[in-house]
Amino acid sequence: MQPAETTRIDIHQILSILPHRFPFVMVDRVTEITAGKSIRGHKCVTYNEPWFPGHFPQRPIMPGVLILESLAQTGGILAYASEPFDASRSLMFFLGIDKAKFRRTVEPGDKLELYVEVLHHRSNVWRMRGEASVDGVLAAEAELLASVVDRQG
Repeated sequence: MQPAETTRIDIHQILSILPHRFPFVMVDRVTEITAGKSIRGHKCVTYNEPWFPGHFPQRPIMPGVLILESLAQTGGILAYASEPFDASRSLMFFLGIDKAKFRRTVEPGDKLELYVEVLHHRSNVWRMRGEASVDGVLAAEAELLASVVDRQG
């Protein structure tokens, strides 16, 4: 990808970038990406995801840590699009999270809109800010820290 390109990424391309597989792929589509800057995508939340029967049986809600994971995976796709790496040899590891806040619940049937922007990037370390929303209402936000590392190390 060229550094200023804006494009869509479908699930097949997402699976070629991320090491995650069912049931842990938390991004269904990327709708807009500007390499080195920001990314927008979404996750369609459905009742048949494995955590809903236990979280919670009477009122299923998406666990907050999985909303943050959705943002982290979206950030990983942005880092890959910004500085492509060999996904068979390298992984993006989630290093930390700051300023995480949860504003509303996410329930089956919701379309979780994901937005991540680069705050700082040096060498193989990325600091990003993410927001997850449903129907234009902020559900969660956080700052994320990640690094591209060798799979074997």
